[in-house]
Amino acid sequence: MGIFGRKDSTENTAATGAGVNPDLAALTGEYTIDPAHTTIGFVARHAMVTNVKGKFDDFTGSLHLDGSDPAKSTATLDVTMESIDTGSADRDGHLKSADFFKTDEFPTMTFRSTSAEALGGDDYRVTGDLTILGVTKELTIDLEFNGSAKDPFGNERVGFEGKAEILRSEWGLTWNAALETGGVLVSDKIKLNFDISAIKNA
Repeated sequence: MGIFGRKDSTENTAATGAGVNPDLAALTGEYTIDPAHTTIGFVARHAMVTNVKGKFDDFTGSLHLDGSDPAKSTATLDVTMESIDTGSADRDGHLKSADFFKTDEFPTMTFRSTSAEALGGDDYRVTGDLTILGVTKELTIDLEFNGSAKDPFGNERVGFEGKAEILRSEWGLTWNAALETGGVLVSDKIKLNFDISAIKNA
């Protein structure tokens, strides 16, 4: 069942013309992102020939979902930059340094949504302010709703997958190194990936 509109084929479809499924009212509420079952990841092109994948291991976030009006839904995310993990201690240390994230000076990356919209089916778009190195720029995230379920511990969960792209230079992340064969060591374009599980607050 889609969070703001899609119905299974076996369900009564009388409400689909209005684009809102009244049965989804039960999903409306406040949610806390579950870090144990959520991945905040990224992909950067390295040396023009391969991809380096990484993630952040320490973050907190919340969602407000409105099952009747998706435009009223909101999201927040706070990421601890020291928790960056690319599978290489040396590379992680470089990313934390003054060449990149300056984690001593800017320990947190934040996202605060400013708008949300339903695109049809299970697809949604959230736009907000992403702050890195004290610089705030607009970021648009395309999301797919993966469904809702009650887990064995009685928690009401919702799941989303999301993706976005940024140019890191727009946030002041400009360090690079030229390659002898042409091009640069680290791509400006960074792909962001989100696999989110959130628990409804009691």
